[in-house]
Amino acid sequence: MEHHTRSTLTGGQGRSERGRAGIISGYVFRVIREQLGHTQDAFAETFGVSADTIAGWESGRRPLASVPVGQTLVHRHRLMTMGSAPTLLAALERAMEADVLLASALDEEAATAASPLGAWVMQRDLVEVLTWPLNGVAPAPVRNLPAPKRPRRGPVPTAPDLPAEDRSRFFTRMRETAERARGGGNFLLRRQALYLAGFDDDTDTSEWLAHQQKLFRPDDWLTRWLNSRSVAAVEARQGDRDRMAHFITRTLGAGDTAEAANLNYWAYWLGETPHIELSDDFIASPTPGPWNGDRLMDHLVRGLTPRHGFFDLNVHTLWALLAARPNLLRAQCAAGTALRARLPVMLDDLQLSTQARRELEGIRYAIRLAEA
Repeated sequence: MEHHTRSTLTGGQGRSERGRAGIISGYVFRVIREQLGHTQDAFAETFGVSADTIAGWESGRRPLASVPVGQTLVHRHRLMTMGSAPTLLAALERAMEADVLLASALDEEAATAASPLGAWVMQRDLVEVLTWPLNGVAPAPVRNLPAPKRPRRGPVPTAPDLPAEDRSRFFTRMRETAERARGGGNFLLRRQALYLAGFDDDTDTSEWLAHQQKLFRPDDWLTRWLNSRSVAAVEARQGDRDRMAHFITRTLGAGDTAEAANLNYWAYWLGETPHIELSDDFIASPTPGPWNGDRLMDHLVRGLTPRHGFFDLNVHTLWALLAARPNLLRAQCAAGTALRARLPVMLDDLQLSTQARRELEGIRYAIRLAEA
């Protein structure tokens, strides 16, 4: 019997599958409109549709994902010529993908084997948008945007509005998907379902995830590596840094192949690689892949916040990245400047772990060599 204490919900059917399929992209579309300073009526005139259609797109009542592809491209081009930020347009594309994934996960009749979650290895820009209505954490392109050019009328939601029953149903479906995929041989589907299930703040989430890991004892090192990383990431997100410390010292410290896997994983996650991967096999390359590393360095430096659950992993990964790509320190870039400025402050922190302090000292020495 599966260790599945979370109850399966059967209510909440009043919200149609069609309505669920547009809440994220609709919210991003509204953000774009507000950043451009237009009303719904003005947008309707520009796009040649009714004001009710614009309202329907923004609420998710008329999902943007249902608009024909050709017309979607026309709308995107129009937004570009109106001056929309490229990062917001990219977020809109990811939001439409996320809406499809969300609707599929909430579809009670969808078969686990047909879940699109196992079709390709997801990246950060998609996962951040997909989890936005689940945890309220805005994706990078919409964080710290300036106030809308036109004042809003009345209270407005600060994230895509997913009802509590649908949110609970999503996490239930992720657990069911992970449990069923264990016996179906689709490791990628299981891994990504487990990862998304880890965003649930339910009290039994950590216990359930730990039990799921015990049920599956893989023979190959890559699968074990990915399992260890997934568990460590979930625990770190929930404030437990011990599991992450164990992952760094025991799993990443196992040798060069494990270190290369960590760098390859991060580089793909952040979009350093030029194409989509359909399986995790690319991670197992014995050396870091043919990617530059500047985007990865920028992300890691911005994540060097000592009280953050991923701080030790960020330090270790940055240390390994600079060992593999020393030229990154010779380039004149904002990440390098920020790193040089923040190192003394971080090294003054008395609560640093022994390993993090040693690696930060190593980074400081590498900077001195690059400047010599």
